[in-house]
Amino acid sequence: MAELKADVLVLGAGMVGVGAALHLQKRGRDVILLDRQELAGEGTSFGNAGIIESASVFPYMFPRDAREILRYALNRSPQAHYSITDLPVFLPWLVRYFLASSPKRALHSAMAELPLIRRSMIEHEELIAEAGAGELLRRTGWIKLYRSEATLAKALSEFERAKQYGVAGAVLDDAAIKRREPHLSGEFAGAIHFPAPGFVPDPGGLAKAYAALFKRKGGRFVAGDAKTLEQAAGGWRVNADHGLVSAREAVVALGPWSDLVFGRLGYSIPLSVKRGYHLHLAARGNAVLNHPVLDADQGFVLAPMNRGIRLTTGVEFARRDAAPTPVQVQRALPRAHALFPLGEAVDAKPWMGARPCLPDMLPVIGRAPRHAGLWFDFGHQHHGLTLGPASGRLLAEMMTGETPFADPSPFAVERFG
Repeated sequence: MAELKADVLVLGAGMVGVGAALHLQKRGRDVILLDRQELAGEGTSFGNAGIIESASVFPYMFPRDAREILRYALNRSPQAHYSITDLPVFLPWLVRYFLASSPKRALHSAMAELPLIRRSMIEHEELIAEAGAGELLRRTGWIKLYRSEATLAKALSEFERAKQYGVAGAVLDDAAIKRREPHLSGEFAGAIHFPAPGFVPDPGGLAKAYAALFKRKGGRFVAGDAKTLEQAAGGWRVNADHGLVSAREAVVALGPWSDLVFGRLGYSIPLSVKRGYHLHLAARGNAVLNHPVLDADQGFVLAPMNRGIRLTTGVEFARRDAAPTPVQVQRALPRAHALFPLGEAVDAKPWMGARPCLPDMLPVIGRAPRHAGLWFDFGHQHHGLTLGPASGRLLAEMMTGETPFADPSPFAVERFG
């Protein structure tokens, strides 16, 4: 088979890779999108809570409260779980995460990412309209529930802080919660409804809709092995399932698997993962869930997906490729049944994915400093769905010489030395 050639080769067809491919294509580049799967959105982009989190000003940093850290250390927190056998592997990264979570450094991360957060819904709405995928966006926002006065007070303090950056929301008492979600059960100190974020009832389907748009506009999507990427005369090449693919430039957008490429090329980047699980369940009777709902005290989200009610867990610290240990799903299930009328599981077993994270909770977006024509776009932590198109725009502007809409310097890989 003849070698395929293009201007740019984008490795990874999750939301981040597809977003980059579309923005490069929009700027006149001939792009080939490569993934190990034959369909887009089959990896990390498949398994999130479906929230385009345009109201999330502050990233998920390591807690600073001693009591909360103790609960994590004792593996008693519903928000996080860790594998004791894998502790030596990820403990050095956790130390870097803790250090990067100081108030000063956390604020720096938040302000660096804020322009991308503010751009997130705009970019998604434009792509959804162009892709003809309006049924995959619901403008419901989402609700965060708090069971204790202490957790509600902390959330209200954080909300007041977020308001300074344009975040809108409504504080709900018990009666207001019931009006919005009449089928929820339980006693709550209160809740906050954030109306601005979009909800996607099929995140993997949205990535596929964007990939279909990319192909309709002349882009090529091929299956292949990104680990075979190598520098060649005039650019980069990789082995696809049906022959070689080459391009002047290459973008590494492989999410939690990005180290399989940058590591071979000699880059030492502190990429780690926060694993997570989901399970779809049927709703019982005529029960309806109108919004994604976070039970903040119990550490899970229920989201009304097309496939059923998706129960998503907090984070698990373990090796990316270690066997699944869905402890958090098992712990959350009885609590979720008590919160909402859930029936039988739709899935045969829980799905597991990995969120790609850097210690400062900022992605790497920009040029690879030691290799001409190589670019990075990975490490979007909990915000891959949210930021994929916005970070794709920023990267494409950098690659094509446009003035970037946001300062790219905080995302440079050089920040790690």
